[in-house]
Amino acid sequence: MKTASVLTVYQEDPLNAGTSLAYLTQIFLTPSDWFFIRGHGTIPLVGRDTYRLVVKGMVQHPLELSMEELLTQFPQRQLVATLICAGSRRNELVAIHPLPGEILWGADWISILEDTAGVEEEARYVAFRGRDQAQVAGDLGHFCSSTRLEKVLTPEVLLVHEMNGAPLPREHGFPLRILVPDYVGARSVKWLQDITLQSQPSTNYFQARDYKTFPPTVAAETVDWEQILSTYRENGRVCKKEGRGKAKKQKKRSGYCSTMPQFLLQ
Repeated sequence: MKTASVLTVYQEDPLNAGTSLAYLTQIFLTPSDWFFIRGHGTIPLVGRDTYRLVVKGMVQHPLELSMEELLTQFPQRQLVATLICAGSRRNELVAIHPLPGEILWGADWISILEDTAGVEEEARYVAFRGRDQAQVAGDLGHFCSSTRLEKVLTPEVLLVHEMNGAPLPREHGFPLRILVPDYVGARSVKWLQDITLQSQPSTNYFQARDYKTFPPTVAAETVDWEQILSTYRENGRVCKKEGRGKAKKQKKRSGYCSTMPQFLLQ
């Protein structure tokens, strides 16, 4: 698979790549081929014409939608949002890891649930399952994540088919992914296969056992696996320093700071 020269590939299989700070500070909207890549297993090869999105579970009308139906029967919107990997800046703790970026996403989907499928009263969570598969404890399984229904129904959560005005690249989830701004990137499932409305969070490994953060006082014997990592903490980094001298006014600094849901300041 072709990747841009500005990407540093940390791992080939599964593909894990990122862009250096020198490039990320050059432009506010991150180009698609500069955007970090993080996967857990295979990169599915999906045909747009044969693709179908399944909506099931606690809905009044289960759905199976083609890309043509998604693009012509439901409203389309664009949103500028930040996507941050839960492991960003891990190189300062354990190993090298990609950095966040900000891009222009295009899609809409609230009307699919509320107007077309119809949400049952008992539904509390929305589970998103991707087509990518990964080995977990010797078993091959799909990547899946769930998000509370009230968050999913907010206007900023999108079914994404475009990235920076072009079709979603294969390595970023073509032909369709979910985008959940101000939540860690793991909740924005790529290569979306189906959506299930349910009363409880997903029991998938990547939701129930992975992507957890605990204080240093927590041991394996006392860990509470029910805790779910969703929103990310405030984070910032100086990426470039310019100028000389001790006086602050003689120096110029640039970098990033994710201070509020959905926004990235530079």
